[in-house]
Amino acid sequence: MKIRGLLFPALIGAVASARSMTPMASIATARLLGDRTPGRLVLLDRPLFRFGALAMGLGELFGDKMKTAPDRTVFLGLLARVSSAGIAGAALAPQGREQAGAAAAVATAVPLAYLTLAGRKRAMARIGQTRSGLIEDLLIVAAGAAIVALAVRQKKVL
Repeated sequence: MKIRGLLFPALIGAVASARSMTPMASIATARLLGDRTPGRLVLLDRPLFRFGALAMGLGELFGDKMKTAPDRTVFLGLLARVSSAGIAGAALAPQGREQAGAAAAVATAVPLAYLTLAGRKRAMARIGQTRSGLIEDLLIVAAGAAIVALAVRQKKVL
């Protein structure tokens, strides 16, 4: 079993650890631009799900700045990360290895959610909730876009 083929799924799992909806929104954006992911993902071929993923990604970016936003490690936060990471990990895995890609993404997302939360809490203590959230947004959205773009590009090369 080639581990290298699971690099993009693991990386998108890291993205999900900080922003649960960014992996799906990144893949939906790639689909809107006409790009195909290596793994088969029929769900985001449907406009309702594609635009829903984008809306949820944007909504999460705004909702995260609210004082009442729950920690990412609460049950529903982890459930969202597991779902999003699993779907995105499957989409970025080599065709035929979607289940392994989903597992790699989830195995990365869940433990890293605790680490990214600890880092965010330290940043919030130093620079505040809004500023730390905006910086985290910038880093995570850029990472999600880059990971999906590289996975799509590698598929085109192969």
